[in-house]
Amino acid sequence: MAVRIVRLGTPRAQGEGTRIGTVRRPPRGVPKSEFATRDWYDVWFPNLAPSLEIMKQAQAAQTPAQWNAFVRKYKAEMAAPDASHAIELLATLSHHSDFSLGCYCEDESHCHRSILRELLTARGADLA
Repeated sequence: MAVRIVRLGTPRAQGEGTRIGTVRRPPRGVPKSEFATRDWYDVWFPNLAPSLEIMKQAQAAQTPAQWNAFVRKYKAEMAAPDASHAIELLATLSHHSDFSLGCYCEDESHCHRSILRELLTARGADLA
C-alpha cells in the first residue's frame, strides 16, 4: 500500500489506485465525464492546490530565490488546519490503500507536488 506522486494526464501505472487531482482547476477542454478515462483524475481535491496568488508566483519563478519564496508560502498554506488534516489523513491512508496525487506540471521539481511529497513523507506516508 502506498501513495504515488504523478503527473496528471499521463498513463496510469499498474496498481496506482484512485488518482486524486490536487489542482486549482479541472483540465481545459475535457468533459467532466472523461477526466478518469483520459488519465487526468478520478477525484478532484483542490484543497491541496496552491492558492491562485501563489500558483501564479510559482509559474513565474525563474530563480531559486523566487521558487523558495513560493515553497515557503505554499508550506504556510498547507500548515493551515484544513490542509494539515487532509495531509495527515492521506499519510495514514497510504498505509492501507493505493492511491495517487497529482498535478499537471511537467517538471515535478518545480511543482507543488514535490512539496506535497515532502509533507507526506514528514507525516510518515508510505510512498511508492
